[in-house]
Amino acid sequence: MKYIPDPRKAASFIVRSVVVGLAVAFLVVLVRPDFIAPPAEAPSAPASGFADAVAVSSPAVANVYTERTLTPPGFAAGRALRGGFLGSAVVIDQEGYLVTNWHVIQGADEIRVQLADGRVAVPEIVGSDPETELALLNIDLPDLPSIELGRSDELRVGEVVLAIGNSLGLSQTVTMGIVSATGRGQLNVAVFEDFIQTDAAINIGNSGGALVNSRGQLVGVNTAVTSSASRDQAPPEGIGFAIPVNLVRGVMAQLIEHGRVIRGYLGVEVTDLSSRDAAVRGIDGSAVRVLSVTGPAETAGLRPGDVLTHVAGQRVFNRQQAMNIVASTQPGERIEVRAIRLDGSAVDTVAVLEDRSRQDGS
Repeated sequence: MKYIPDPRKAASFIVRSVVVGLAVAFLVVLVRPDFIAPPAEAPSAPASGFADAVAVSSPAVANVYTERTLTPPGFAAGRALRGGFLGSAVVIDQEGYLVTNWHVIQGADEIRVQLADGRVAVPEIVGSDPETELALLNIDLPDLPSIELGRSDELRVGEVVLAIGNSLGLSQTVTMGIVSATGRGQLNVAVFEDFIQTDAAINIGNSGGALVNSRGQLVGVNTAVTSSASRDQAPPEGIGFAIPVNLVRGVMAQLIEHGRVIRGYLGVEVTDLSSRDAAVRGIDGSAVRVLSVTGPAETAGLRPGDVLTHVAGQRVFNRQQAMNIVASTQPGERIEVRAIRLDGSAVDTVAVLEDRSRQDGS
């Protein structure tokens, strides 16, 4: 026999179920209102992106055009070629000073600077410092834009940077990348090297241009790209180098005041000593071996074969570091040096530095 439920009991059951369900739902919503609230939108990046950084910095980046007379190898005596070359420069203040690379203006017969607003000027060369690959120009124009100087010592690897310059003759070209490394040296680009490495594209014409942070502050002067590649390898990409603005500040100040950079001179020719070879002398970590001495170093009692471990109270691990410490000290100042002799004995001495520009060496 087929069972037929009582309609009144069925209706009562349904009503009770609905009431209980609504009560439970009310309690859940009361405790967790986010269950029925629409999902919050994820915060979005500003619509301008890095456009604001470009807007405040790019007006101060200028194009540099030079003319040079060259005599290529194999040319007959008296014959030469005259060619045009590209570069960039950055207006660092409203007095008309522009920083660029030394190689941008080196050997130039004519130099022209074109600002972002189209104005053209023939600059005066205030001074140059080939040892850091920097040069300072000055132009006499009113209402000059200038760039805000940042702090390269505060840069972090991975930080976004923008390169602005006259790339391949395409003025005001902007490329973006990150800081790949800091403190790069031994690149054979300059005597004193402390480069920022970046993967922002740097091409011919970018030299002397601006490397800026996300706020549009100058953190470096674009200088070089690596070009080494074997027959079996494609040319490297994404490896460019810029001179840090902290170094630029010091060089520019001296060029403005003296027309040259004044650096200390110790009078040693040195080479790097690996940590393995240094361990033979009882030295923990790499150091610097003296090849020859003259001037202040000789007077202070240093000898060929000595291994320098400390200069001016700082532990030195390589030739570049030792050179930078000496060069940053003014001529006439006394500098403490610690060396380890061939017999393992330690020597502490003091040298009175001379003017590097009057010498040839470290």
